[in-house]
Amino acid sequence: MLKAKVDSGADRAITQFFFDNDLYFRYLDRVRARGIEIPIVPGIVPVQNFKQTANFAAKTGASVPDWLAARFEGLDNDVETRKLVAAAVAAEQVLDLVDRGVNEFHFYTMNRADLVYAICHLLGLRDQQVKAAA
Repeated sequence: MLKAKVDSGADRAITQFFFDNDLYFRYLDRVRARGIEIPIVPGIVPVQNFKQTANFAAKTGASVPDWLAARFEGLDNDVETRKLVAAAVAAEQVLDLVDRGVNEFHFYTMNRADLVYAICHLLGLRDQQVKAAA
């Protein structure tokens, strides 16, 4: 499907969200093996609500690693701690991708830009840089 889109003029793509960065790199290997050289921007979803995210992942075929479930265990009724954990998890994921050579990201905000703003702050992006990128 991606090849058909590239053949029709697509010059970049955004992935479905994922939590295991190795999956992203395996996908890139497969795409590159087919001769597709456009930028493939990783889709990052901060986990606002683990149960909702896990249900959404199941419907879309995305995997949810056990370590992620463990991070949110016992936080169903603790919104503030969930937000802190969500920001830390997403920032860790992005930092790992950066360490592995990725420099563009797409955050699925789910209409909750406040958490993505906090994640950008954790990553060292400040207000001026975020506004310039918007």
